[in-house]
Amino acid sequence: MSRLRFFLSRWQNWIGLIIVLTFTIMAVFAPVLSPANKTTQGVFMKVGRSTDRVPHPPSAEAPLGTLPGQIDVYHALVWGAREAMIFGLLVALGTFVIGVLFGVTAGYSGGAVNSIMMRISDAFIAFPPLAGVVFLQQIVAITIESMGGIYWFNNDYVGRVVDFQFTPPPFAVFLMKVDPILISLVLFSWMPVARLVNSIVITLKNTDFIQSARALGGKPFWIIRRHIIPNSIGPAIVLSARDVGSSVILQATITFIGLGGQSAWGILLSMGRNWVIGPGGDIFAAWWVFVPATLAIILFGTGWNLLGDGLTEMLDPKRAQ
Repeated sequence: MSRLRFFLSRWQNWIGLIIVLTFTIMAVFAPVLSPANKTTQGVFMKVGRSTDRVPHPPSAEAPLGTLPGQIDVYHALVWGAREAMIFGLLVALGTFVIGVLFGVTAGYSGGAVNSIMMRISDAFIAFPPLAGVVFLQQIVAITIESMGGIYWFNNDYVGRVVDFQFTPPPFAVFLMKVDPILISLVLFSWMPVARLVNSIVITLKNTDFIQSARALGGKPFWIIRRHIIPNSIGPAIVLSARDVGSSVILQATITFIGLGGQSAWGILLSMGRNWVIGPGGDIFAAWWVFVPATLAIILFGTGWNLLGDGLTEMLDPKRAQ
């Protein structure tokens, strides 16, 4: 049985593929599925009076209801899929590139270099990503404030706010565009990829075809580019695919608990939580303030995890046979 047929023969893989394709379509065709209007701010669109702080149930104007301030849940859900897809793919790409380069360099160098580099990766593993998010956000905030800026988080749906009373210096402009959560997740999530690639490279460099390439005068960089990397990145791609879903879930969680971040889905849950778990909240009376965003986060993470599991099985020669 071919690997593709093996992948398509399992219903779990079909579910994961359908979920990922659905969110991809939402991300690509967001302007068609939910066109913006003049009240749109980022991914959020108002469909009523912003002074109305009572969430309204689904209607023709707002198919999935509204949040306090008359924020259209459907619009934020659709456009949030685009933000989530971009964020997750950027984190996965960053962890993949750093992990592959680090693992290949350490594994091919061997000896003391490999030992030192792997101990460095162990040190990063011991540092929780959430702590990295808080640390990096504080560094960015302190740096911006030292340049005369004002840095705070808006409790509404705007997220991080940076204000200057004068023209900000170029470096401050750069920091204002930095997403601390994205950078933190990349910096503290590449280690599993590096360790996986490292173990593969250590095995590969002792194989006959690599030894033959060396005997024929192949330079280390040429051997790595032509033989080592192409034969070691397959499992790394699969591992990085799972990071897409997990990074989006973590981003939404960080946004929900108020540690920063601008996850549209996390902001939706944060804005509606008082109507669910606050004083007088009712989980059934205003279900639209949390059910759509919660389902989106769960399905997004589940879809990528199922797809990653399916790719792992497909690339496993023993299972494929």
